[in-house]
Amino acid sequence: MWRYLWPLPLTLLGLALALLARLSGGTWAIRGGVVEACGPAARMMLRLHPVGGVTAMALGHVVIARDSSCLAQSRAHEREHVRQFERWGLLFPVVYVGESAYCWISGQDPYLANRFERAAEAAARTDTTDTQN
Repeated sequence: MWRYLWPLPLTLLGLALALLARLSGGTWAIRGGVVEACGPAARMMLRLHPVGGVTAMALGHVVIARDSSCLAQSRAHEREHVRQFERWGLLFPVVYVGESAYCWISGQDPYLANRFERAAEAAARTDTTDTQN
């Protein structure tokens, strides 16, 4: 129960974005306790992401993707970010940005060297489930 309450404010923000994606003609579904949404509004929102054009992102227990193909390809990666939200809750965005800042200051790539992104990539590499489920 705590894993859902701890990141709840961010999940609510994700649900608002998922609703916009759905209302713009996109789709949404609940898979394994995670709301997954994609569509035209999601595509536009993700293009405006501060890091640049990302294909998908997690906000609490919500994953927003540009389209169903991006959602399928990033599912394992984004599920790891959902687990990170469960561990860190509202602090996750703060520690994520802090980790990126540390990487940048130490001369590393703020995205690729970020330990949270490395963990998500490792989860994606080791995922053996069907990405369509």
